Amino acid sequence: MLIFDAHLDLAMNALEWNRDLRERIDAIRERDRHYDDKKDRGKGTVCFPEMRRGQVGLCVATQIARYVKPANPLPGWHSPEQAWAQTRGQLAWYRAMERAGEMVQIKDRAGLDRHAELWRNKPNDRAPIGYILTLEGADSIYRLDLLEASYEQGLRAVGPAHYGPATYAQGTDASGGIGARGRELLKEMDRLGIILDATHLCDESFSEALDHFDGPVWASHSNCRALVPHNRQFSDAQIKALTERKAVIGAPLDAWMMVAGWVKGKTTPDPADLKLERMIDHIDHICQIAGNANHCGIGSDLDGAFGREQTPADLNTIADLARVPEMLVARGYSKADIAGIAHGNFISFLQRAWS
Repeated sequence: MLIFDAHLDLAMNALEWNRDLRERIDAIRERDRHYDDKKDRGKGTVCFPEMRRGQVGLCVATQIARYVKPANPLPGWHSPEQAWAQTRGQLAWYRAMERAGEMVQIKDRAGLDRHAELWRNKPNDRAPIGYILTLEGADSIYRLDLLEASYEQGLRAVGPAHYGPATYAQGTDASGGIGARGRELLKEMDRLGIILDATHLCDESFSEALDHFDGPVWASHSNCRALVPHNRQFSDAQIKALTERKAVIGAPLDAWMMVAGWVKGKTTPDPADLKLERMIDHIDHICQIAGNANHCGIGSDLDGAFGREQTPADLNTIADLARVPEMLVARGYSKADIAGIAHGNFISFLQRAWS
C-alpha cells in the first residue's frame, strides 16, 4: 500500500550527516561508522531504496535551519542570513535529486494526483519519490518577501517554530505568543496559500496561530500528551481544535514521543518494550477524540537527528512503515480507514488545499 510520510529531514541528512540517500542502508551505516560526531552514526533508517521497498512514494520533505541568539544554548546558526543560506543548500540538493530522477517535487493538485496514481499502480523500483517542500522553523525568512520567493520555488508548508524561542513564534519547551512578526508571517502565508504546520508550537503560540490564520492547517509529526505528558505533544483540546479545522496529524516514531518516561541517551527500545505498534495507540487516541479516522496519518520523523537507538525495537528501516496497515487491521480499522491513515487523509487534505 502507498505510504505518505508527512515528515522527513532528507536534505538535512544529506548535507549535515553527509549521507548519500541513493545508497543502500547497509552502505550508509558502514560509511557512518568512520565518524563519531553524532549519536546516531551507523544507526540510520532512511534511504531511497528503503523508501521504495516500503512503498513510501510520497513525503513532506524539510528545509530546516534554526537561528539562535547569543543567549540561546540550542544549536543553530548565528544569523538568520546564515540560516537562509543553509536552506538554499538544502533546496539545491532536492533539485539535484530531481535531476537524477530520484525525486519529483509536488506543488499542485495535478502533480499530486498524477504521482499518487503512479504509486498506487505499484511502479518499478526506480520510480521517483514525490515530495512536498516544507520549512521547519521559519527563522531563515529574514525578510518577509523571501516567503513569496520560496513559494515560487515550491515551498508549500511552514512550521513557524522548532525547539525553543524563535522569530515568528515560540516552539517546544518555550512559552509565549506569536507577536506582531508572527501575525505578519501568517497573513502572508494565508495570501500565498501556504499550509500552517502546527507542530512544535508552544501552547500560547498554538492558540494564537490558529486564531490569526484562516488557511489550511496540519500537524506533520505530533503525538498525544494524554499518553506522553510533555509540551511537545498535543493536548486533547488541541487535537479537538485541529480536527475542527479539518487538519491531519502525522504520527511520529521518535521514541521519547511514543512512550512516557523515555530518557534520551539512557533509555533503549528493548527494555522500554517500545514496538512499532505503539504508534497505533496515539492514532487510536486521536480517532476517539475526532469520532472518526479522517484526521490521522504518518509523520515518521525518522532520522530526524536520531536513529535506531531511539526508534521502536522492531523497526529496522523506513520500509517497516509498510507493516502499519496490518497493525491497523488487527485493531479493527476498516479498509477505507487504513488507506486513509496510510496515505489518503493527507492526499485528500492537499487536494482540498490546492483545489
